[in-house]
Formats: sequence, C-alpha cells, structure tokens
Amino acid sequence: MSALTERAATPNERLRAQFAALAAYLDERIIGQPALTSRLLIALLCDGHILVEGAPGLAKTTAIKTLAGGIEGDFHRIQFTPDLLPADLTGTDVFRPQSSDFEFQPGPIFHNLLLADEVNRAPAKVQSALLEAMAERQVTVGAKSYPLPALFLVMATQNPIEQEGTYPLPEAQLDRFLLQVKVGYPDRAAEQRIMALVREEAHAGGTAMPNAAPIVSATSVLAARDAVLELFLAEELERYIVELVAVSREGTSAGAGQLADRPGRWLRYGASPRASLALDRAARAHAWLAGRDYVTPDDIQAMAHEVLRHRLVPAYAADAQEISADDVIRELLRYVAVP
Repeated sequence: MSALTERAATPNERLRAQFAALAAYLDERIIGQPALTSRLLIALLCDGHILVEGAPGLAKTTAIKTLAGGIEGDFHRIQFTPDLLPADLTGTDVFRPQSSDFEFQPGPIFHNLLLADEVNRAPAKVQSALLEAMAERQVTVGAKSYPLPALFLVMATQNPIEQEGTYPLPEAQLDRFLLQVKVGYPDRAAEQRIMALVREEAHAGGTAMPNAAPIVSATSVLAARDAVLELFLAEELERYIVELVAVSREGTSAGAGQLADRPGRWLRYGASPRASLALDRAARAHAWLAGRDYVTPDDIQAMAHEVLRHRLVPAYAADAQEISADDVIRELLRYVAVP
C-alpha cells in the first residue's frame, strides 16, 4: 500500500492528480504531439502565452480546443486576416437609441482561451491591440480600459510555409510569448492511430470521446500556479539561468566588443531579462508536472529552446551559414557550466 493511500492527499497532490488526468486526456485526443500538449499545460501553469509554429493539419487548433474542454473556461478562435480590424478583436462601443448612450460590446478577446490563428497575417493595429491584451491583461476602447479574465491564455499560430501576405511579428510582441513551440509531423504509427480515431468519431456522428474530459476548475488552475511558484529553486540554479541568458548577449554585434568564443557571436541581439523570468517559471512548471518539489538542471535545459528561440535575433553571418536560433541555444547549453 502506497503512502498516498494510507493518508489523505495534500492539496498539492490533489492538484497534481488533476493535471496528470488532464495531460493524459490531451495526449489521448492529440495523438503524436506530446511536446505541444505538455507545453500548453506549462503555459497554463505559468500564466503565459504560447506561439506555435507548424504546417497546416498538425492539430494545433484541436489542441487548444481540447484543452478548453478540459478546464473550466470558455474558448474562441479568431482567424487573423489582412483586413482584420482592432474592434473585431477587442469589441467596440455600440450606440443604443433607447438610452441615447454608447454601450461597450465585448469582443472575442474576452474569452479565457483565445486561438489567434495565423497571427502574422494581421496588420500592425491589430497586433498592437493583441499586445496590450497579452502584456497588460486589458483592452482599451476609446477612453476606457476593460480588464480581461484572471484565467487568460493566448495561443497564436504561424504557418512557416506561406510567407506571402504576412506581417513579421515585432520583437516586443514576440518577447511577450512565454514559449515558442515548433510542431512537426507525427510518425507513421501515430498517423495511423489518428486515422482510427477520426473513423471512430465519424461512426459516432463526430461526438465520440475516448473518455470524459477531466474538468479542472479555474480555482484549481490558479491554485496550481501558486504551487508552481512555491517550488524550491536553488540559488546555484538561479545563477545558471541568469548566466544562460546573459551569455546570449555577450559578443553580439549590438553588444560591446566581439567575443569570438561566445555563442552570442552568432546573434545581433540576445535575450532580454524577461527570458530569465520565463525560464525560471517554465522550469518550475516542468518540475511540478514531473511530480517534484524542486527544480533540477534538466528542467531548465528542457525548457531552454522554447523559452529562448523567439527571443534571439541571429546575425547576418549566422543566416549566411544557416545557423538557427536553436543551434545557438545548443551552443549556449554546452558553453555554460551546469552547477
């Protein structure tokens, strides 16, 4: 008999059990994309936003929609297009003849989970409205600002194949995403399981679910966030996080001097201090989901790519040699000594 069955579970253990059930449910429905499902949960636990890059048909929309079905919150999808207006996202003031006054009509951004599909197709004004929502947790219409829900997560997607008619996301907006996740194709076995699952749903009229969704309340999500923040992170590991981020700025073309032996030599700009904060929190969430009450170097290294890749700006020399941000991060992890 385990120790957990001999005594009452603690609140932290009950929260972990809820999220373990939610993770199993996501993996059961989103076949062949374990990295995407785990990073969605980490973003949820870190009160952050996630940028997902992948080709069409890789279950990006299904993933966030399935997550919404497993938590106590509402979901909305917005297809970003070049003709989208800020009011299509935030809402607008509507004139009511009955009262001869204007009344604010909230837009789709006031949902708990928001899918910004092909976010880089929208023009600058729409990006600005989304940036305010992500950074300030509010939207401004006219002279008034309106707060967003406490449980608010944006999952934005980018299609790496088509670049025609797209607007590159500004660095300030990229820095507001906690994680950037690259989604690849599933393997053959997983793709065969996807076919079987779709056939099963088709036979059941499109409503078949292998198991009922384990609903996690908004209160539990907020409590889990507090539990993640309470995880033990040794001072040596804090210095390790800071060193990883700081070294990315040393030797850059925008920095002071050229340090030829530093990974930053391949970069025009390294990561901002916001990257240190994001890596700290993401590593804690990774450890918490793994069932530990402390952070290890493996947790930091596991999250380094998703936290840093969109915050690094490669130099022209790196582009010419086809050295990507992920290549620089691998060099960072080799260069900085593990405590």
